[in-house]
Amino acid sequence: MKYTCEIEIDLPREKMVALFDNPDNMKFWMPGFVSMTPLTGTPGREGVQSLLKFKMGKRDIEMIESITKRNLPEEFNGTYETKGVFNIQNNRFVSLGPSKTKWISESECRFSGYMKIFGFLMPGAFKKQSYKYLVHFKEFAEQGKKVNE
Repeated sequence: MKYTCEIEIDLPREKMVALFDNPDNMKFWMPGFVSMTPLTGTPGREGVQSLLKFKMGKRDIEMIESITKRNLPEEFNGTYETKGVFNIQNNRFVSLGPSKTKWISESECRFSGYMKIFGFLMPGAFKKQSYKYLVHFKEFAEQGKKVNE
């Protein structure tokens, strides 16, 4: 399943990307984010793998993030793998002038096991969740609103 989400953020690209690129900010715009632990390489760099932990209701979710391309401020790509789901994510950051940036997020989800059923029955849930992350980031970047406080 492939889909694209995009949002305009009222910040210059360099400032917007600096907020996006700081892992300490993840807890402010990713609901349920608990921690990020580097497993290989230098954190934030191309080729590094990190363990991401989330708390979603009563469920603890762990996923492996692998950074496949880091060409900031233009783009940041990675894969995210958890039980039953492999997500390829390509993010582009387009300057729309001195004080506005468009974030374009292209995703491809591949499912295995029981998640194939969920992916088939509720494909819109993944796009909806991805778009929520963009909205939360926009609110954090523009207004300082924090989702986990």
